[in-house]
Amino acid sequence: MASSIRSAAPSDHPRLLELWRASVEATHHFLAPADIDWYEEVVAGYLPQLGDLRVAVLGDGEAEGVVAGFIAQDDGEIHMLFVDPALHGQGIGTLLLEDVGADGGELRVDVNEQNPVARRFYLGRGFVEVGRSELDGEGRPFPLLHLQRVAEAAA
Repeated sequence: MASSIRSAAPSDHPRLLELWRASVEATHHFLAPADIDWYEEVVAGYLPQLGDLRVAVLGDGEAEGVVAGFIAQDDGEIHMLFVDPALHGQGIGTLLLEDVGADGGELRVDVNEQNPVARRFYLGRGFVEVGRSELDGEGRPFPLLHLQRVAEAAA
């Protein structure tokens, strides 16, 4: 289990990209391998630009010190939340989400409509659907659901 959250360092970026790809391959079955390759290049360029990028670090056992997941947000808008798929269901994503939501403010996130795992994750943590877009943030034909959690639902 993750025992700590810390700010990501540039030296974490290769591991974050590994986690991103493994998680996408495990949950984004609607994407073709070429799509994943394309998005991986976008994410690799995006990581260094993120102002609030946090990582969950495992705290015990053989994997102590290993980055198990990450979250990026800006003013309550979650840009990315990915966890090592081998560790799904162990509370790491929730820990990261609650860390960025600790100030009690509103949180917003877009999830791919075709990714029921992400949709269930956020709905189970107090988010509600507030809109939908036919195209993703890169203008590609992968519909997004816009989700929001207001401060009262976070308590």
